[in-house]
Amino acid sequence: MRLQEKNKTHSVPLRDPHKDMLAGIQQLAPEIKARAAEIEAARRVPPDLVERLRSIGIFRMFVPRSHGGLELDFPAGLEVIKALARLDGSIGWISIVGGVGALFAAASRPELYQQIYRDGPDVAICGSSQPAGTAERVSGGYRVKGRWPFASGCMHADWMGGFCIITENGKPVAGPHGKPLMRIVLLPVRDWEIEDTWHAAGLKGTGSHHIALREMVVPEAHVFDLDAAPSLPGPIYQALLPWAPLLHGAFSLGLAEGTVDDLLALAHTGRQQLYAATPLRDSEIFQFGLGRITADLSAAQAYHEVQLASHWRHALAGTLKNEDVHIEGARSATWLATTCVGIADACFALAGSSAVYDSSPLQRRLRDLHVAAQHAHAQQRQYVDVGKLALRRSADQAG
Repeated sequence: MRLQEKNKTHSVPLRDPHKDMLAGIQQLAPEIKARAAEIEAARRVPPDLVERLRSIGIFRMFVPRSHGGLELDFPAGLEVIKALARLDGSIGWISIVGGVGALFAAASRPELYQQIYRDGPDVAICGSSQPAGTAERVSGGYRVKGRWPFASGCMHADWMGGFCIITENGKPVAGPHGKPLMRIVLLPVRDWEIEDTWHAAGLKGTGSHHIALREMVVPEAHVFDLDAAPSLPGPIYQALLPWAPLLHGAFSLGLAEGTVDDLLALAHTGRQQLYAATPLRDSEIFQFGLGRITADLSAAQAYHEVQLASHWRHALAGTLKNEDVHIEGARSATWLATTCVGIADACFALAGSSAVYDSSPLQRRLRDLHVAAQHAHAQQRQYVDVGKLALRRSADQAG
């Protein structure tokens, strides 16, 4: 009898943290939707919602199991981000920041990494990737100063970082290919100043204020190279920059899916526009527009899946750190952002005059997608490198 009970115990399946996270998000979904206006008005995600997200595992999903994290496969992590973006743009965006922060921290020196996660894996890390600071080597480390924009999530962060140009005698130090040498400085939130500057057209709830270091000597352990050889095992840690465009693409796609959800919900209310002969859902004009929108959405979903599968294959094979792979990711992020903006514009137009009110989620989705499309990872200039890659590959094939 005891042997049977023991075997029965061992047959209980282990919990799947990825599925648990998705289930937690679904439980939280009604509250997130109900508090959208509050999130926008506060220009941040309310602290109690941040704690709910923290308990779900948003900040530990890419932290290694060796430090108490979930160490999700990258495709699983993107599914979580997409699910949150589908509910609310600002919450989806800070979930990206949570994921990126954990990945960037993985490039830090071992002694700093241990310090960050010494009290557990649920650490919120944010910062700015703009090289808006300088770091001058001095005795004991670096003298750092700067003012960085777009520090999304800084209002609930535990640690914050900023990209700095390394200087000697006030002059930038040349790095690879003659470009200025850049490093990241990462410090506890108490060392930073937060300037209340986030008054924006969209993604209002992300709290993307400016952060500043007026001038302080930072220990050398807190300054590191993002492109250094990984100190952690596992496919998601071998190269960090190639993941960034894929994160942005997941956000665009999730937000576009949510926009279509909102349009369909409006149609199912039986709403009938002024001077229209039939309700929206019975109008062939509406049905035609909706058909085009769903076709664009399906194409975006398929492209994202193909690109994500390609990146993950490279990660598993140890070939992710490759300039061509990075360009392919940038191509997908740019195309997805443009396509998803088009989906939001079309949904807004089909909804008619009701969409212009602050109470309509469609106007918020539209603003959020347009603002996200201004990000460097989604800028149209990315296509220059994409075009060069196409030309080089064509020449290689012809040769």
